[in-house]
Amino acid sequence: MTQHIDIEVVRKTITVEASQHHAFEVFTTGLGAWWPKEYSIGEADMADFVLEPKAGGRWYEVGVDGKECDTGRVLAFEPPDRLVVAWHLNENWQYDADPAHASEFEVRFIAEGETRTRVELVHSGFERHGAGADAVRGGVDSPQGWSFCLERFAEAAAA
Repeated sequence: MTQHIDIEVVRKTITVEASQHHAFEVFTTGLGAWWPKEYSIGEADMADFVLEPKAGGRWYEVGVDGKECDTGRVLAFEPPDRLVVAWHLNENWQYDADPAHASEFEVRFIAEGETRTRVELVHSGFERHGAGADAVRGGVDSPQGWSFCLERFAEAAAA
């Protein structure tokens, strides 16, 4: 017998004062400048957070000690419109290399003029985290989750 777990997706939207191209660039290649350093999962404090700009690329943290700590994989990289990333962090915020256990988030960048962009984020597939699904979803949907991260992103994009 197969059990089906149905967990709602997390949806977040923010409008940034930046062109679509600039917003995409700041979100992807500028990730380390706006991602909260206190959200480090490595053994050492976070020095940088990197998203390799290509499908199949890594999403990883670099510690102040130079060690790298994976957090996921880039599934789609379509500048300046769309990004999809596999979230390989479990309920304990530790890396799980098995792609069958990864949820994913998709980010769409929709131009609302030359200097404004609506950014829509949808995080889904939480059921792949198994018993930890509710904890992962709760963490990313909390006030300190995607909402906080997107506010930091919007500030960086507008600067």
